[in-house]
Amino acid sequence: MSKKLSLDKILQSQGFGTRKWCAEVIADGEVSINGSVVDDSRVSIDTDGLQFTIFDELWTYHEHVYIALNKPANYECSRKASHHPGVLKLLPEQFDRRDVQPVGRLDHDTRGLLLMSDDGPFIHRQSSPKYHVPKIYVATTHAAVSDELVAALLHGVQLNDEPAPLAAVSCRRVGEYQIEIVLAEGKYHQVKRMLAAAGNHCVALQRAQIGKLTLTELGLAEGDWCYLSAAQRALLVAD
Repeated sequence: MSKKLSLDKILQSQGFGTRKWCAEVIADGEVSINGSVVDDSRVSIDTDGLQFTIFDELWTYHEHVYIALNKPANYECSRKASHHPGVLKLLPEQFDRRDVQPVGRLDHDTRGLLLMSDDGPFIHRQSSPKYHVPKIYVATTHAAVSDELVAALLHGVQLNDEPAPLAAVSCRRVGEYQIEIVLAEGKYHQVKRMLAAAGNHCVALQRAQIGKLTLTELGLAEGDWCYLSAAQRALLVAD
């Protein structure tokens, strides 16, 4: 649903700065729409499909942003990182100002597909265990992957702080030292702890897929990000 906003409010909503700062940038002639400079911050603009240029960089208006990031290792999934850089450092600074946050968490040393958004209901749907959105991980193990390891993970392993054994939705060997594990919940360090409980050890971990959205199909190099289309967001569901 389209709506009209003053140009300074549009820039503020996209995370470029305070409304006063945005008005000053507009007055300085740094903002253009369809190739024409707009220097009146109060002009009302239809946001539907709006593209604008600020400081010679083209941007598209998004009421909410839905982002996929190929997270590298040694980044924290937190807006207030403590021991490593936060994943917001990998995005333009505008996203930090508009309160974009990680959807769930990956350990600092875990790589792969991470969703980020400023849409609260979307974050809740993707994070809540009641929706059982499957997530696929590829783990590199210390010892070779055995048939017994796969069987144990499928049957269920007991973790110290869990009332009942946890089992993978599915599990298969994809290399001598690599195993693919599908989980429908996101317990703390779950893949690593399940592998340890089954008698092996995780030395590297990547999240390759959420729902039906795969990192491979997104084509993101490590550290890169993209906006998710409505069609791609529709893949983020349980089967």
